[in-house]
Amino acid sequence: MKSRGLLITAEGTEGAGKSTLIRLLREHLTSAGYRVVITREPGGSMVSEKIRTLIIQDEMEPWTEVFLYLAARHDHVQKTILPALASGAIVLCDRFTDSTLAYQSAGRGLPWNKLVELNRLATGGLAPDLTLFLDADVEQALARAKDPNRFERESLVFHRLVKKGFLKAGRKFKNRWLALKVDPSSTAEALAAQAMRGLERKLAPKLSRLKKSMAPR
Repeated sequence: MKSRGLLITAEGTEGAGKSTLIRLLREHLTSAGYRVVITREPGGSMVSEKIRTLIIQDEMEPWTEVFLYLAARHDHVQKTILPALASGAIVLCDRFTDSTLAYQSAGRGLPWNKLVELNRLATGGLAPDLTLFLDADVEQALARAKDPNRFERESLVFHRLVKKGFLKAGRKFKNRWLALKVDPSSTAEALAAQAMRGLERKLAPKLSRLKKSMAPR
């Protein structure tokens, strides 16, 4: 019987390097013999990708934004993440529940605890096994951002608040949190290697069980 897979999320401000990190982690994990599924939020399923278009393009009220994110997240979890976990895959997700707390609570000013509860309802209680937070300088990261959307056009004050939100999430969920410091001398490969070491350290028992379940009988 296959062991449940692992959900690993990547978080950070705009331009922090999440997508590159996920791509390199997939290469490392695939080489190690694991089956890996890459996905993203908002998006990751047919319905959620349609909602993504609305979210990243159109200005809207903060609560409207939240409920669209939650609807997309629920569909994403049900249609993509849970089936992949059930198959024994390692799911690498570009953004998840912590982004809602950082952007919509810290950034938009909506109540933190209410969003924690709404996240729980949208995911059915699913939480990441590990969250990789790319701790980058906000201004430097924005200068590197390559995915034009309305969030990148927000003020520097907003993005600094978002980073504070991620740091708060790291304190609240420290058991699953791994911060990776990004500085001008950091290379994507070095960060990925650091992430792999942390991943292997924090998830050693789960990785061992997953590896055993994949071995030929």
